[in-house]
Amino acid sequence: MAELTIKPLKYKELPGLSERQLAEHHDVLYAGYVKKVNEIRAALATVDLAKANGTFSDLRELKVEEGFALNGVKLHEAYFDNMTPVGTAASGVVAEWIAADFSSYEKWAADFAACGLAARGWVVLAFDLADGKLHNYVCDIHNQGGIWGAIPLLVLDVYEHAYFLDYATARKKYVDGFMTNLDWSVANGLVAQYDLAKHRQ
Repeated sequence: MAELTIKPLKYKELPGLSERQLAEHHDVLYAGYVKKVNEIRAALATVDLAKANGTFSDLRELKVEEGFALNGVKLHEAYFDNMTPVGTAASGVVAEWIAADFSSYEKWAADFAACGLAARGWVVLAFDLADGKLHNYVCDIHNQGGIWGAIPLLVLDVYEHAYFLDYATARKKYVDGFMTNLDWSVANGLVAQYDLAKHRQ
């Protein structure tokens, strides 16, 4: 299995997020998850499958932590990718679907921002293949709260490490700032990449 590589930051600084905040978030946490996925997968290559056990076994521990670390990689990459220093107004097919599924962009934005205050880890705007609609989902930790069959389109990190250097405990200001830095071309690109329009109901 090919090793994961550390994806460089698109931007070293963003409005409301300092270079120090982004660099420490990226270089320490995200890079650490990438390294751990590779380490875990190397260990899985030689794990004793005959000792698998639901209470405790090397296989169980490695597979549980693989899910935690790999989701840590994927969520962080999505978070870094869906921000831009020149945030744009909601546009494209995602904006149309938001207006349809949440009644208006304003209602979606209020819900998403409120989820940012309620979550302990992540907020994800996802397209659920089961009903063909957009939903805001809350994940408290990387491997809890994800919805099977849902494609993440926008990701917000609300762990304290994502904002504490710049905002201390003022999470609402951080969430408000994030909402102005959104790169809607990324979300619309994911719709095209996964051909989600054919699942729209």
